[in-house]
Amino acid sequence: MKLGVHFGLFLVIGLIFISGCVEIVEECNVDSDCVKATCCHADSCVVKENAPDCSNVFCTLECKSGTMDCGQGSCKCVSGKCKAVFE
Repeated sequence: MKLGVHFGLFLVIGLIFISGCVEIVEECNVDSDCVKATCCHADSCVVKENAPDCSNVFCTLECKSGTMDCGQGSCKCVSGKCKAVFE
């Protein structure tokens, strides 16, 4: 019985120690911090600092389903993460 109590106490103390060492990093604070992850037919988002260079990329005018093409979705900051939100 004592071994179980000691193990449980050790486990709780260990979890408290580990959780104090983990830094929670937020990618974004507002929607404008997020952009499309790819130049064409994007279905995901990234933080602006990781935006792709689309200066020499030409995309088709196709409105592919499951992408943010033609206003089907947009990039939003959801709980500190950049997410594609589909309408």
